[in-house]
Amino acid sequence: MSRIGKKPVIIPEKVEVTINDGLVKVKGPKGELKQIGHPLVTATIEDGQVLVTVKDSEDKRQRALWGLYQRLISNMVIGVTEGYEKRLEMVGIGYKGQAQGNKLILNVAFSHPVEFILPEGVSGVFEKNTIILNSIDKQLLGETAARIRRIRKPEPYKGKGIRYVGEVVRRKAGKKVGAK
Repeated sequence: MSRIGKKPVIIPEKVEVTINDGLVKVKGPKGELKQIGHPLVTATIEDGQVLVTVKDSEDKRQRALWGLYQRLISNMVIGVTEGYEKRLEMVGIGYKGQAQGNKLILNVAFSHPVEFILPEGVSGVFEKNTIILNSIDKQLLGETAARIRRIRKPEPYKGKGIRYVGEVVRRKAGKKVGAK
């Protein structure tokens, strides 16, 4: 049995969950999210909880799907009640950025500023050299943060680039000058 999959997802007071033909809709104070289910996974609502089950709990693939869909529904419930936040920091001399509506303008040692358009449902602000991204959709937020990080990955010699707050960058030793 899946340890994660068999845990029920508790529905808070302000959240409304509906399940129709494998489509799970979660509506809360911050917005609404939808997730299409897998044919082998069924979700039901009982006593203010969402219970996720599979057809054959002994099949390895179905156990993986069981835990996945339980966690996806749980993330949707957390997203519509609290929301999610990711922080990225820009490290390097002259690295700066600004937010203009749904667009981030980044100056990260290229000959031109890089414009990054945020997808629908993700908002971004700057605090000094930190980009703060907010969203109710955890998957979309993580993908957006990864795409921003990809613009200028942290390099291993000086550590310059865009990285997650708290990320440890493995550093390499520079050139060794030998005596002749």
